[in-house]
Amino acid sequence: MSNYPEAVVAPMREELVKAGFTQLLTPDDVDTALQRPGTTLLVVNSVCGCAAGSLRPGVLQALGERGLRFDHLVTVFAGMENAAVQRARDHFGASLPTSPNIALFKDGTLMCHMPRGAFENLNAKQIADELEQEARKG
Repeated sequence: MSNYPEAVVAPMREELVKAGFTQLLTPDDVDTALQRPGTTLLVVNSVCGCAAGSLRPGVLQALGERGLRFDHLVTVFAGMENAAVQRARDHFGASLPTSPNIALFKDGTLMCHMPRGAFENLNAKQIADELEQEARKG
């Protein structure tokens, strides 16, 4: 069950899909994606203002202008595919569920989780900075 009309979220989904992200629509999709070898960037997308104003632009800046590369780019949409979102959150350990957020996995292991509180007061450039810093650690 979804909380928003698909017509409302479609442009927000498309923003990440155009950048190469694969949408994870089921819990099995999430488990498969997060257990793959290599590095995986997971974005929990959302309709909220911080997703539109800073999260998505920051992630896109990190991938585009800064050239960050990950083996896999995946996304789930909070308020839409609720079971898939819950399964993604299960992979975040003890972190409280928030939307939006970013997680980095390496060979199926969570390396970094940036919940909403970690970036909601940051602009796109600062989010790209944080993501770049975390990516270089792994």
